[in-house]
Amino acid sequence: MKKRLCFGFGALILTATLAGCGGSPGTSTTTPTAAISSAAPTSASPTSASTTAADGADMKVASSSAGQIVVDNNGMSLYFFTKDVKDSGTSACVDACLVAWPIFTTTSDAPTVDGVTGTVGTIASPDGKKHVTLNGMPLYYYAKDKAPGDVTGQGVGGVWYLVSPSGEMIKGAAGSGY
Repeated sequence: MKKRLCFGFGALILTATLAGCGGSPGTSTTTPTAAISSAAPTSASPTSASTTAADGADMKVASSSAGQIVVDNNGMSLYFFTKDVKDSGTSACVDACLVAWPIFTTTSDAPTVDGVTGTVGTIASPDGKKHVTLNGMPLYYYAKDKAPGDVTGQGVGGVWYLVSPSGEMIKGAAGSGY
């Protein structure tokens, strides 16, 4: 009985957290430039804020049910949050929001990309790490994406969207994976 109560309470907290990350869009992206500078994840696990990148590109392009999307070096989908303000240097996803939407970080000053044509950069994260950006917008994982190809964060709350290689939000619907 106690386990059931804890599970129910945990589900209630997760629901409240996700609801807190929703809302009306507050940001739009502009047509990106084709310059690539620095960025990339260190996240081997989408549920941790950072780890170390494996061999190959830190950030690359993969095919998905939503078309070509940006993923980390392990194939985990990356997302934009419409409440972030382009080129502001900060993230609008804080506190409980970061539990459901961990940030995509890097330790490298010049992370590598493969197929990504938008402008890649970094901003300071709350914990002092380098939060990767694409066209001035911070990038995030979705905690419910458990394997490469998962795109379950697409359209969540009408404010979370997959990222195209040029750095635009993909606002169309997505299926269940690559």
